[in-house]
Amino acid sequence: MSKHTDTVVVIPVYNEAGMVSNVIDQVKELFDNVVCVNDGSSDQSAEVIRRSEAILVNHPINLGAGAATQTGVDYGLQNPQARYFITIDADGQHDIHDAVRMLEHLKARDLDIVFGSRFIGTVENITPIKRAFLKLAAVFSSTTTGIKLTDPHIGLRVFNRAFAEELKLTLPDFTHATEVIHRVGEHNFKYEEVPASVTYTAYSKAKGQPMLNAINITIDLFFHRISKK
Repeated sequence: MSKHTDTVVVIPVYNEAGMVSNVIDQVKELFDNVVCVNDGSSDQSAEVIRRSEAILVNHPINLGAGAATQTGVDYGLQNPQARYFITIDADGQHDIHDAVRMLEHLKARDLDIVFGSRFIGTVENITPIKRAFLKLAAVFSSTTTGIKLTDPHIGLRVFNRAFAEELKLTLPDFTHATEVIHRVGEHNFKYEEVPASVTYTAYSKAKGQPMLNAINITIDLFFHRISKK
């Protein structure tokens, strides 16, 4: 099976010592180029990554998922052979085989970015509150960006080099997901959303977004929107 040598997989990591090794092993079965950005973890995440077959890039302090994603993409762009990029979470809730299908879909449809969606795919063990929050986040994102997606805050995305070069994330934490969507509208990138599977385990639930992030995301996006006017 091809190892997709023209693709860079970016995994932002924050205190994921208990799971990131398993995620790396699954990704490395299908992709050669795996970049883990250790975002100022206080546990043994950096050492676990260092012992793996992934590339370790360190943030000395925690800067947020957006910054970690941008650092990983910037690192990947240094490789002139990198034509495609994948972002995936480090907590094991995503299926790397979905990313392979998304990559094939992007190539076949000549798209710039493909978003996974648990709401047109499958989602297991999600709480009603979590589901409601994500549905509301989708409405808010569609309203502020004009880009219609059912699951804008999923961490599983596939995009080409042209999109990667324009990504330039500046927003912190999980707010960066909506900034990714802003880039689509700003540059008229071609996009589609495809089914993906998400499985919430006891581990991933403990690591997931607290509901307070809904307020933080709204505030950050509001001020970001004002600053762009």
